[in-house]
Amino acid sequence: MTYCLGIKVRGGLIAIADTRITAGTEVYTNKKISIHEVDNHSMFIMTAGLRSVRDKSITYFKRLIEDEGEKFDYMYEAATMFGNMVRKVAQEDKELLKQEGYSFNLHSIVGGQMPKDDEHKLFLVFPEGNWIEINEGLRYQIIGNSNYGKPLINRSLTFDTELNDALKMGFLSFDATQVSASDVDYPIDVIVYEKDSFHMVEHRLHKEDMLKVSQQWTELLKKSMDDLPDEWMSEIFEKSKPVTT
Repeated sequence: MTYCLGIKVRGGLIAIADTRITAGTEVYTNKKISIHEVDNHSMFIMTAGLRSVRDKSITYFKRLIEDEGEKFDYMYEAATMFGNMVRKVAQEDKELLKQEGYSFNLHSIVGGQMPKDDEHKLFLVFPEGNWIEINEGLRYQIIGNSNYGKPLINRSLTFDTELNDALKMGFLSFDATQVSASDVDYPIDVIVYEKDSFHMVEHRLHKEDMLKVSQQWTELLKKSMDDLPDEWMSEIFEKSKPVTT
């Protein structure tokens, strides 16, 4: 499984991707996010799904922009082109994969900013190659293991959240997933994009880097639970007491 999170706030974009790869009985580490920057063309792609499909789709896309000089005025054009590469791989490999018992299941988060975009953009690209935009209303998207990391973001994230606070929420969302799911693990790759900068900042975090933060968050959660009022439970536990005659 995979954990990839993309967040859009007014000040920019946050992307977080774990690096655990499971292939049968083998477990290893590999990147699930790639950066593509040429002049004022700045974008990233995160993927969840079959590694072979991911690598082929990314390779086709890189060839277009690096070898053939394909450029985009708007981010939606880049998202559409990457979707076209996913479709191309599906045409080539989908039936063969199906014969071997595999599903063509590549989901992708594409984010960045192109020269004519008035702001940064974030898209969810489906295995069929079509996409939706993650905008002010949606705010974020998780692909892969999304069962554990949503509650904190749903409660706290707004479009006006500061970029550094969005990164905190993103890490805590990953932390909730990592402690609950054996198929999501460190190290994690983090990308921060500030609006109109046309530059992706990438950093890798290891478990030892974030251990104190994770432990502090656990203690804060325990304290918050202890501080919650008990009065609302009185009637419930009153009912559990034996009736005396």
